[in-house]
Amino acid sequence: MKRHVKKESAAATVAVLALALSACGSGGSGDGDAQESGGKKTVTLVSHDSWAASKDVIAAFEKESGFKVKVLEDGDAGQALNKAVLTKDHPQGDVLFGVDNTLLSRALGNEIFDPYEVKESAKLGEEFRVEGNKATPVTTGDVCVNYDKAYFEKKGLKPPKSFDDLVKPAYKNLLVTEDASTSSPGLGFLLGTAAEYGDKGWQDYWKKLKANGLKVVSGWEQAYNEEFSGSAGGKQAGGERPLVVSYASSPPVEVVYADPQPKDAPTGVATGTCFRQVEYAGLLKNAANPEGGKALLDFLASKRFQEDLPLNMFVNPVREDVALPEVFTEHGVTIEDPRTMEPGKIAANRDQWVDQWSSLVLR
Repeated sequence: MKRHVKKESAAATVAVLALALSACGSGGSGDGDAQESGGKKTVTLVSHDSWAASKDVIAAFEKESGFKVKVLEDGDAGQALNKAVLTKDHPQGDVLFGVDNTLLSRALGNEIFDPYEVKESAKLGEEFRVEGNKATPVTTGDVCVNYDKAYFEKKGLKPPKSFDDLVKPAYKNLLVTEDASTSSPGLGFLLGTAAEYGDKGWQDYWKKLKANGLKVVSGWEQAYNEEFSGSAGGKQAGGERPLVVSYASSPPVEVVYADPQPKDAPTGVATGTCFRQVEYAGLLKNAANPEGGKALLDFLASKRFQEDLPLNMFVNPVREDVALPEVFTEHGVTIEDPRTMEPGKIAANRDQWVDQWSSLVLR
């Protein structure tokens, strides 16, 4: 959410990106012009590079709408948003997907979206909606600390459950997290601690984390697939950290993409360390194909696409009438009381908090 970063093992990332490319194509025209493809007008979706959708779901939309979907993957969520701000007079596409609630205020403040209310907006969770329909909620998920079950069983040590647990001596030199200035889950974890300990208390908490042997890397891919001992990628890379900042939906990935599939997920979730993320999409101002963009937003909010989300992008749908797949519910974790923060407060404090965090943790 690399973005928000992809919540999958290395093998899963390859599989999902291959699926996305086969389903949608990749790349963009660069000039924002709506192009003709096989007699169909193209609608361009700009996204972070963890976009994925099933081929048949995209094909159904193209058949019903008459628009050909082109996907332009543009780095992580922050990178994609920054480029959208810089190119808002001549956007790269028609719809931007993947701006989460930690970055939404930046998108709205720079007025990169035209308001649009999707046809089935009443089906979307009320708590996720944006005033004035300036952006459309699409997915939700939780940034949480994951743990390597085998490590803790072998050590006879109970895995941590809360933020408080992570600074205890028993967990010294065990946690790896992402840089809050470059990574969406890293920023989400920082905001989770600010929600837990308050505007000033979070700084003391991070001092304790650092003193307890915290390791910081640039992004989710490195943290989860290289440093974390519990993931398939981390095992192959010789990862030595049994605690990692990832997602509540990471454990199902370790089951779905394993061969053979294990009966139980090899990783677990510290449920008291979670911060709720919501991803949005919006109709880009000055879009070359606004009609196609509106149709695409309707599609992203549709039941068909929302049902496709859990086992492609490993996130939760925002529609209230979508049932989750059994493998997702069996091995995932439902977070009953995630830490949250009002978008206005995030907007008012995000930049200074990231600067303060960098001074405390990286220097």
